[in-house]
Amino acid sequence: MDPTSQIIVALDCDSRAAADVLVEQLGEACGAYKVGLELLTAAGPDAVKALVAQGKEVFLDLKLFEIPHSVAGAVRAAGTLGVSMVTVHGMGGSGIVSAAVEAARDFPGLRVLALTVVTSITDADLADIGVGDGVDEQVLRLARLAQRVGCHGVIASPQDVAALRSALGPDALIITPGVTLSWESPAEHARPGTPHAAIAAGASHVVVGRAVTRAADPATAFRAVRASLAP
Repeated sequence: MDPTSQIIVALDCDSRAAADVLVEQLGEACGAYKVGLELLTAAGPDAVKALVAQGKEVFLDLKLFEIPHSVAGAVRAAGTLGVSMVTVHGMGGSGIVSAAVEAARDFPGLRVLALTVVTSITDADLADIGVGDGVDEQVLRLARLAQRVGCHGVIASPQDVAALRSALGPDALIITPGVTLSWESPAEHARPGTPHAAIAAGASHVVVGRAVTRAADPATAFRAVRASLAP
């Protein structure tokens, strides 16, 4: 796979203007962007429409966790916008995840991805909410649930990838936020890893944020990430 197609840049921006500048700086080099709650709340769906109109793939990271009817409605809205991927929270259980999968069937280009355990969560955090198993076990449990009800893949940390690839097989999408370059601080990520390590372990895509978006020269930083993925 072309390393460029495996990189998703996180547009964690607080305005449409800031997002537009970054997309312009990266130009044709970057073909996929993550739009999360910050940009969607600040700029609304027009920010997503603009990316789709430019031919970009959009990973709409909503982490849906609501009653099934509401989740289905949100997934249909995402499909209407033309996004390529949308996330539902695996901890919602089979009813909520199934509702997302069923709603996506009307949009052949839309892939539903289940969030397993966010990259800032630790075993102690899970214990706080009454989950007795550790992160490793919870990630695999939610990933298997997602696959069972028809999700196209999962979201998990770089450190979870090898076990997930073994459990889910070769066709599942495994998308990894929380990647950091070798010289970066892991920030709030409790289970980080480099883009190269994530892809080598079997990730289909990596989500890159600050290493590119806060770089003095985002285009040069993007090329460095792409080069790091070379075999």
